[in-house]
Amino acid sequence: MMLGINYRKMRGITLLELLIVVVIVGIMAAIAYPNYRDFAARAKRTEAKAILLEIAQNQERFYLQNSRYGTLSELGYTGDTIETDTQSYDVTINPPPDASNFTAVATYKLGGSEAGKCLTFTIDGRGSQMSGPDPDCWTTAR
Repeated sequence: MMLGINYRKMRGITLLELLIVVVIVGIMAAIAYPNYRDFAARAKRTEAKAILLEIAQNQERFYLQNSRYGTLSELGYTGDTIETDTQSYDVTINPPPDASNFTAVATYKLGGSEAGKCLTFTIDGRGSQMSGPDPDCWTTAR
């Protein structure tokens, strides 16, 4: 006994249905991709700020023991320039520290639109946190 299926009337999807699916996927991608890019940029900025805060903390420890601030190599880092884990920022201490102060700088090195927002982050021995060209990069989650 047959189940009553008429194979002649069964068809695949139509071109119109396929186009509707493609349009929906395109709209979703147009919304999701910019959000992903912004999220990735914020994560890189957070990484740069975190390593600068770590350097500032290590500088204070070094100062307590040596009565002066140290270079990155004296603080236990390899070399006088280090990269963040995502290799987006180079971190240096400019100019070399002296007994009274240090300035650690993270510079974005990949270019693109991110360079126009948060190109550099800076922290010094007095606790001043600066960024450029946008001065609010330290305080906002843009």
